[in-house]
Amino acid sequence: MSSKNRMSALELQASLALAGVFGLRLFGMFVILPVFAIHAETLPGGGNLTLVGIAIGIYGLTQALLQMPFGWWSDRIGRKPVIYTGLVLFAAGSFVAAAAPNIYVVILGRVLQGAGAISAAVMALASDLTREEIRTKSMAMIGSTIGVVFALSLVAAPWLNRLVGVPGIFALTGVLALGAIGVVRWIVPPGVTGVHKAVPASLLADLKRVLADSNLLRLNWGIFTLHAVLMALFIAVPFALRDAGMPLAQHWKIYLPVMLVSFVLMLPAVMGAHLAGRFKRWFIAAVALLLVAELAMPWLTGGIWAIALFLLIFFTGFNVLEAMLPSLVSRLAPPQLKGAAIGVYSSVQFLGTFAGAASSGFLYSRWGVPGIVVPGVVLLAIWLILALGMQAPSAVGSHATPAAGEPAR
Repeated sequence: MSSKNRMSALELQASLALAGVFGLRLFGMFVILPVFAIHAETLPGGGNLTLVGIAIGIYGLTQALLQMPFGWWSDRIGRKPVIYTGLVLFAAGSFVAAAAPNIYVVILGRVLQGAGAISAAVMALASDLTREEIRTKSMAMIGSTIGVVFALSLVAAPWLNRLVGVPGIFALTGVLALGAIGVVRWIVPPGVTGVHKAVPASLLADLKRVLADSNLLRLNWGIFTLHAVLMALFIAVPFALRDAGMPLAQHWKIYLPVMLVSFVLMLPAVMGAHLAGRFKRWFIAAVALLLVAELAMPWLTGGIWAIALFLLIFFTGFNVLEAMLPSLVSRLAPPQLKGAAIGVYSSVQFLGTFAGAASSGFLYSRWGVPGIVVPGVVLLAIWLILALGMQAPSAVGSHATPAAGEPAR
């Protein structure tokens, strides 16, 4: 492998540290999912499943609303100050939820957790700190944390619940978020500062330019679809596993190996995608694989092994796309609007999470698996058509930006 396609020590350090910060926040969001509904029964107002659903999903709405302003803000004042602010908000929300006397205060805490909208700033900082030749690998480290952290959350949640309870889980994630500030401060290398401050600071003007870009709109449709079908999947699959005879406490025995194997299967696509002429090919193949999985879902949810096969197909495609999409956004966005573009992308991602969770419960309760398969197939089919016509990213070359602390090559 050419030396220019290898991560430097600083690039590896930055990528691993930012993946850790990104994953920590996701862990705080995911770890309550397997245990919160039962805990909510002990809270005043927790018997209302609508309020329980709002408590679980409301973070996606506040994330969606604030990713764009936070991404734009990071273009103006720097990435790290925005990340610090988001982590403080996330920690505050965690402590509010930990001390909540009723379901309404838990909802307030989840709103504050979601207000720590640092995804755009984290991905933009990773883009600042890596050369274009290896940016896909860096984004893969960050993007793939979703699947890995989700799997770890499913395993850790029952154990943590027995040890410290749901309030203790909330408090623990708050403490870890404060610790992540130190990681950003002392482990993540300093990013490029002051480069874009000469650009007129108009949020609406910047967002208008980002939203008018057809290539970015295709990617935004993709990330909305990806997370909408993900949330729909986790409405149906737990019931399918239970109906197949597997108790809820044992579901991690399916999720964990599926996540690990799908991560291994995604590596050839992600590692080879940065080579000229291959990125678009692998990208389209991954969208098509998700569409195949969605179409096969009604026939692959009748037994434990069939469900495992379905999840393996789904998460192989999902992990490839989760790794590629942030890299595409960072490569196709105008340099001075990178943070704003990633902010829009992140907002749409969380909007997909909220919309998928909110709608799928209703659809599944009335029509079962077909009720969530049909909308998923429609969304994915549209995405496949859009992906076929998207602009392939240019081959990386000598114009790539050197990593922080590295000499230009």
